[in-house]
Amino acid sequence: MDPKALRELTVDELRDKHRQFREELFNLRFQNAIGQLGNTSRIKEVRRTIARVLTVLQEKENAARRTGVRG
Repeated sequence: MDPKALRELTVDELRDKHRQFREELFNLRFQNAIGQLGNTSRIKEVRRTIARVLTVLQEKENAARRTGVRG
């Protein structure tokens, strides 16, 4: 996912995406460990996407704290 699309999501949606990508990363690592993963570059891609999600989530939370809005 690109950062532009992530910035359009709400905080709850970002948390849900984070959970989904963490599950996908777990499954990819498991498949890699047992030798069933054909495209190992997907692991790196998912790790970077998780980092993007967390960055955008932190930006939104910091912006909400600055303005005094919760949620």
